[in-house]
Amino acid sequence: MSRNIRLSAAGGAAGLINGLFGAGGGMVLVPLLGSKSGIEEAERFSASVAIITPICIISLLFSLPWQVTLKEVLPYLIGSSVGGIAAGLWGRKIPTIWLHRVLGGLILWGGIRYLC
Repeated sequence: MSRNIRLSAAGGAAGLINGLFGAGGGMVLVPLLGSKSGIEEAERFSASVAIITPICIISLLFSLPWQVTLKEVLPYLIGSSVGGIAAGLWGRKIPTIWLHRVLGGLILWGGIRYLC
């Protein structure tokens, strides 16, 4: 299988997960970016964000009509913007192993939470 087909399949998996569950495409992309594309470990998280942003916009457009109002989501948008800026400023200073551990912990916590 050609490299471009493998990369497109990884992107498709991320888009499918993101569209079905409203999030989670980045959790699929981070490990696939290493095994499929050869992107350096330290760059995978930021590359995932760059890839997942348009996927989120497309998922949003296809999920219209909206079920929530801007007033309901505005506090989350403000908080996530602040968090995104902080991650952009300090993310490279965190060792990659800790990013992996925190991401893995969040995935496990979310899975257990939804099962119980």
